[in-house]
Amino acid sequence: MATHFHTLLFKGLSWPQLLSHPHKSSYQTIYPTLPSITRYTSYKMQNLFKFMEDGQNASDCRRCVWINGPVIVGAGPSGLATAACLREHGVPFVVLERAKCLASLWQNRTYDRLKLHLPKRFCELPSFPFPEDYPEYPTRRQFINYIESYADHFDIRPNFGQCVESAHYDETSGLWRVRTTAASATTATLSGPDVEYICRWLVVATGENAECVVPEIEGLRDFQGEVLHAADYKSGEKFSEKRVLVVGCGNSGMEVSLDLCNHNAHPSMIIRSSVHVLPREILGKSTFELAVFLVKWLPLWLVDKLLLILAWLVLGNLEKHGIKRPSTGPLELKNTKGKTPVLDIGALRKIRSGSIKVIPAGIKRIVGANQVEFMNGSRLEFDSVVLATGYKSNVPSWLKESEFFNNMGYPKSPFPNGWKGSKGLYAVGFTKRGLSGASSDAIRIAADIGSFWKQETKQQQQKKRVSSSVSYQRRCISQQF
Repeated sequence: MATHFHTLLFKGLSWPQLLSHPHKSSYQTIYPTLPSITRYTSYKMQNLFKFMEDGQNASDCRRCVWINGPVIVGAGPSGLATAACLREHGVPFVVLERAKCLASLWQNRTYDRLKLHLPKRFCELPSFPFPEDYPEYPTRRQFINYIESYADHFDIRPNFGQCVESAHYDETSGLWRVRTTAASATTATLSGPDVEYICRWLVVATGENAECVVPEIEGLRDFQGEVLHAADYKSGEKFSEKRVLVVGCGNSGMEVSLDLCNHNAHPSMIIRSSVHVLPREILGKSTFELAVFLVKWLPLWLVDKLLLILAWLVLGNLEKHGIKRPSTGPLELKNTKGKTPVLDIGALRKIRSGSIKVIPAGIKRIVGANQVEFMNGSRLEFDSVVLATGYKSNVPSWLKESEFFNNMGYPKSPFPNGWKGSKGLYAVGFTKRGLSGASSDAIRIAADIGSFWKQETKQQQQKKRVSSSVSYQRRCISQQF
């Protein structure tokens, strides 16, 4: 029952009406924590109700829903991991998701050939290992199946189609107010066009990749060929024999270029800045696993030196192919700037053979129907453009808060302290450390909220015992007379 607090049992009643309703005891039977809600903030809730009744119409009040636990925004791996950890602590929660499925980025915005870049043991969510028969690097479809099994195992049932329009902390009540709009006509019919969730804790789990980054390119709208972001790229099949410009040289750009080659397209990839490219494996062992082992015993700068030496031995000199390395080592760059090194899965071989052409200059403008002019003055014609230009947080668009998050939508405190803000605000999956970082955040958040929950539950039980004892004594006295 705990995960169904979002159900509109109180539809048609404002909260003041609910708390004075003659059948309130029936709600207390279904939700025994309801009395603790009124005790927790009885005075503050009255102020909130007065504010809501003065400032909103009656229909808005009827769609206000109290959540006796945290609201988690986002049903991706980060949000699900947090929900599962809360479940283990016995804390009720609600998960809000704007899409109609779990892990919508993985389901709707990834290419078909995608596999996890790290070994599966580094990508497991808390308390739920990957199936033993999964390969070392699970496919996109296998990871989606894993996510769905994870939600089933922990009985996590998000509110789908709920797009968070705004969330702010109400100083009067000491509570968070999370306003959502229906993402579709179907959702609007089921729950009304707008719902406002009121809660004590807010967990931001929308992640680092919520929105696509699309660069401003002069003349791009006049380009006659297809222009798409890597998030909308599925397969190179439809690009066979076409000249495709890939803008960006991160893991997505490299893998899209490789996939285009495998489908007989002719990709050119822009590499205008330095980038670390490492082999995914060294001597049959994961490069990531090797790095994790080495940093336990050696200083970071020395591990970076060793990784670069090994990368040079395996991959050779990449500068002659137009790929320059940054002066900062790969691990230090990851820690300080959040830039992930590229793990090569075959693109370098295609670059060496000339199947993937490297363009060492950025785009200056699009000229005419299909011609691209570069910063170095050269011009080339292309049939399509794929923007592998990355993603960004969408937190600033809906969270009205500036103490914990910066204007880019990331926690101001660096890892490992960027998971907890003030006033019951938390962030999960913003560590720039992938799924393992999100799992670490989720465990900490659930433990923190769980400690408050356990303490309050204990206090409630003590009050019930005292109340029962007093009632028993009164009955005994009345029987004597």
